Amino acid sequence: NHTIAKRIVTEATRTGQGIALEDLQGIRDRVRLRKPQRVTLHSWSFHQLGRFIAYKAARAGVAVVYVDPAYTSQGCSACGHVDKKNRPDQETFLCTSCGFAEHADVNAARNIAARGVTSWAVSHAA
Repeated sequence: NHTIAKRIVTEATRTGQGIALEDLQGIRDRVRLRKPQRVTLHSWSFHQLGRFIAYKAARAGVAVVYVDPAYTSQGCSACGHVDKKNRPDQETFLCTSCGFAEHADVNAARNIAARGVTSWAVSHAA
């Protein structure tokens, strides 16, 4: 996680961009899974990675914003259409409205980035 966080912050510093992360606080309490899946969920290290990114970004002067994670994986980054059917499987995103297709993780990352830009603009408005 230290290595990943360092790479993310270094790239943000190099490009002069901020970092947008999903606000996943309480996700373990909201998600209902079977017992074998709970073990996997509780071993995720996203919280640690987020903390590492936050402190390394603060040290480097890089802005970090936390965005609402709702529907980031179901929304189309091209047209904004949200539908469960946009995700026919775990790795595929195919918009039922405009036909936009992309890897599901890349599409979700684009949605998170767009929300980050909006969040930053709102929080730093004159």
